[in-house]
Amino acid sequence: MTTLHALVLSCSLKKSPAKSSSELIGREIMTALADHDVDGELVRVADHDVRFGVSVDEGDGDEWPALRAKVLAADILVLATPIWMGQPASVCKVVLERLDAELSEKDEQGRPSVYGKVAMVGVVGNEDGAHHVSAEVFQALNDVGFTIPAAGATYWVGEAMGSEDYQDAGPKPDTTGLTTKTAAANAAHLARLLREAQYPRIES
Repeated sequence: MTTLHALVLSCSLKKSPAKSSSELIGREIMTALADHDVDGELVRVADHDVRFGVSVDEGDGDEWPALRAKVLAADILVLATPIWMGQPASVCKVVLERLDAELSEKDEQGRPSVYGKVAMVGVVGNEDGAHHVSAEVFQALNDVGFTIPAAGATYWVGEAMGSEDYQDAGPKPDTTGLTTKTAAANAAHLARLLREAQYPRIES
């Protein structure tokens, strides 16, 4: 079986080595993907100087080009984000804005550069909002060419008006854990199919 590669971009607002629930769920997704012959790498975006913008390189020390190279080398992209004020974290939104540039980047067949790549989402936070955040992120990823698998998101949200983080909530094998395993299995299956049979050439 062909080994696939996943890149997890953890969109925590906190830099390393601060503890992060979005990094935790990202690592759990990597573990679940490993059961399906997918290796992986996790990068905390806040540890890098990623500039605002919608180009592939904003210059002046912008570190997005190095992260972009990792995105293009991966079969599966995972965005792991906390919920803040009912929205994806600002770091996640910066990543989506930078990925917008891929609409103008084509392969030799005229397809956007990320066609044939699969996207997953991991969401953590307090109170409701996981479905809303997943919808926002998935729409943006699909717009630029990523393919979304069935049940491609996993999440955890705490009690309304509570303060408990996912990393402090303890294992959730029958809820978030099972959802993570399902999302990983479906993403790996879809990525393998797309590796073997890419989307058709785009004719002008």
